[in-house]
Amino acid sequence: MSDTPDHLVLPVDAVSAGRLAERGLHYRLLDTADESAYAAWIRADERGFHGPASNDEQNAFSRAAMGSRRTTGVWDPQSVLIAEPVATVNSWPVELSVPGETTVGAWAISSVTVSPTHRRRGIARSLLEGELRTAQRLGLPIASLTVSEATIYGRYGFGPATTAADWRIDSRAAGWLGDEPDGRIDFIPVEDYARIAFALHEAARTARPGEVDGWPERWRQFAGLRPGDGDAAGVRTVQYREDGEVRAAAAFRVVEEPQREEHSVRVLHLDSTTPSARLGVLRFLLSLDLVTRVDASLLSVDEPLRWRLADQRAAEVTVRDHEWLRILDVPRALEARRFSGAGRFRLDVSDDLGLATGRWLVESDADGVVRVGDAGHDDDAPLLRTDVATLGSLYLGGVAVTTLADAGRTAGSDAEAVLIADRVLRSTVAPFLSFWY
Repeated sequence: MSDTPDHLVLPVDAVSAGRLAERGLHYRLLDTADESAYAAWIRADERGFHGPASNDEQNAFSRAAMGSRRTTGVWDPQSVLIAEPVATVNSWPVELSVPGETTVGAWAISSVTVSPTHRRRGIARSLLEGELRTAQRLGLPIASLTVSEATIYGRYGFGPATTAADWRIDSRAAGWLGDEPDGRIDFIPVEDYARIAFALHEAARTARPGEVDGWPERWRQFAGLRPGDGDAAGVRTVQYREDGEVRAAAAFRVVEEPQREEHSVRVLHLDSTTPSARLGVLRFLLSLDLVTRVDASLLSVDEPLRWRLADQRAAEVTVRDHEWLRILDVPRALEARRFSGAGRFRLDVSDDLGLATGRWLVESDADGVVRVGDAGHDDDAPLLRTDVATLGSLYLGGVAVTTLADAGRTAGSDAEAVLIADRVLRSTVAPFLSFWY
């Protein structure tokens, strides 16, 4: 009996395959073990994101990461570059952290590209709807992705569920409030960093709703260890110890300003298991000699650093959407997380694709344990109406139900249901995802 994961052998979605075939296009899975076929697929993917073409070493590196994923493409037999797909998508099952320090299975979608030569042929629709139906066939209650274009995915029922903060700090003006961190910081080899930081991420991810399980090659990229990039020489890596244990690690690059004794630091990635260790690493970066600015992206919106800066205005913080969720199975998704106390309401969800449409009775006890059942014969509980994209935004508890109600996203709801859902759906920990996928 084969131990190959189902997602690698499950046939492509028949509905999408039929739609594309009517347009003379071939929709199929790619065998990543075929080096030449994979090289053609990754060229199309890189072109879609306007990136440079990878060399053979780099292709081998990315194939190692993607060998356990479902790699799909759309081919045009009339194309000059017949081996290269005109559209790509890559997907795999992940553990999505949810409120209550637990996880739920989700279908991560990445590498969604359509060649500019093949726009307006329904290819993106076929790819994304095919991925959603594939996730349902695999029994996964949620699909997830990080987006480069925010206007595309709402039409497929995705809603922004986590936000990320990009920081630019004037280290000369910022100052520091309170005691200096008392942990020990050391420079470490980039090879050790990739291993240590990945382990820190895996140890801490369930405590932060929105995080997903990582893969080692991603942390090797943070360390500049992707073959052929030549970036490792410019990457510096540190670890931070508290009570003899490594609690944080960071990769960064110092960017020199020509003809000036002023440099900036670009934080490539930061992992930590305690807030104090995280602050210790950031304090170290802010205190580097000859450095006047620290830039860091994908930090949390509730980063404690803000409250240790003597001058908060020295930090420019830009907040944007990052990870988007698409609910496919409402009962299973809600029962996988914990609510913030007891509550009871009916939930009516509309879904233009018909994948998650329905009405349910949602109940939680004082411990936040959730039960979702049929609401067909229960008219007593107040009613919350929402579309599936709004439910995706609410799912991790990062936005208040009352906020979305004020925005008109819960029209037709009972006011009491809005207040109940607002109270129980909120997360005490701000949802956050620390990397792109």
